[in-house]
Amino acid sequence: MIDILLAILNISFLQAIVNMSTPLLLAAIGDIYSERAGVLNIGLEGMMLIGAFSSFVISYHFNNPYMALIVTIIIGFGLGIFHAFFTVTLKADQVITALGENILALGLTSTLYRIIIGVTEIQPECPGLPVLYIPVINRIPVVGDIMSGSNILVYIAFLMPIITYIIFEYTSFGLSIKAVGENPKAADSLGINVNVIRYIAVIISGIFAALGGASLTIGGLKYFFDNMTAGRGFIAFAAVIFGRYTPLGVFVGTLLFGVSDAFQLRLQTLGIQLPYHIFTSIPYIVTLLVMIFSRQTSFSPKALGKAYVRSS
Repeated sequence: MIDILLAILNISFLQAIVNMSTPLLLAAIGDIYSERAGVLNIGLEGMMLIGAFSSFVISYHFNNPYMALIVTIIIGFGLGIFHAFFTVTLKADQVITALGENILALGLTSTLYRIIIGVTEIQPECPGLPVLYIPVINRIPVVGDIMSGSNILVYIAFLMPIITYIIFEYTSFGLSIKAVGENPKAADSLGINVNVIRYIAVIISGIFAALGGASLTIGGLKYFFDNMTAGRGFIAFAAVIFGRYTPLGVFVGTLLFGVSDAFQLRLQTLGIQLPYHIFTSIPYIVTLLVMIFSRQTSFSPKALGKAYVRSS
C-alpha cells in the first residue's frame, strides 16, 4: 500500500490534479453567479459540451486556438442568453429547461461533428493552446513546479476564485447578485433590476461553462468525441453545492473531484488487476457521496429556482 501511495503522490500527479480540475473549476466558478442570482443552471453539461465542440471545430479549421477561444466566449455568451430567455423572461421551469438544453447539446454536437468533420478512421486533432511560463509563478516553490507550463485557461481557472470573491464581497454588482438571489422583491424595491442582474449572471455562467468545455479540447486532448464532457457539468454543479455557493468552497470542491479523477487515472497505470470500469467510476461515486452529505444542510439562496414576477 505504501509503495502504491508513493508511486501516486508525486509532481506529475499534482499536475494531473490541476489539469483535471480546470474544466470543473471554470464551469463551477461561473455557475456561482447564476446560482447566487437565483437561477438554477443544471445545463452546465450541455454548455460545456457545446464549448468543447465549437472550440475544436474553429481551431481545427482555422488552425488558430486563440480564435477558437474568442469564438467559444461568444458562443458561451449566446448560451447564457438562451438559458436566461427561457428561465428569466419566459419564466419556464428551470430544471426542465436545463435538461432539455443538455439533451439538445448532446444530439447537436454529435450531428454537426459528422457533418463538418465527417466519419474518419483516424481521430483528427486541432492545434492546442500554447503553454505559458509566468516568471512570478515559476519561482514559487512547489506551486511553480505544478503550474509551470500550463495554458491560459488553467491560469484563468485558478485566478477566478479570487476575482469572484472580491466581486461578491467588495463590489455593488456582487451585492446586487446576492440580493436578487436571496430576496428579489426587496432588491427590486431598492431599484435593482432583477431581470437584468439575472441575465448578466447567467451569461457569465454560460461563458465560463463554454470555456470549461474548451479546456478539454484546445486546452487538453486536442480532439473531440461524442459526449466528451462525460458528466463533468453535473460534477461542477455538485461542486457548487458542496462549496456552499462560495468561491473558496467551490475551489476546494473542484480540487476534490480533480483528485479523484487523477487518482483513478493513476491507478489504471499501476497494473492493478481490476476492471478499468471500477477506476473510471471513482469520480462519480465521490460526486454521489458529496450530494448525499450536502443535502443535510442547505446553503442555497432563498430564491434559487424561483422565477420572479414583479407585482403591479
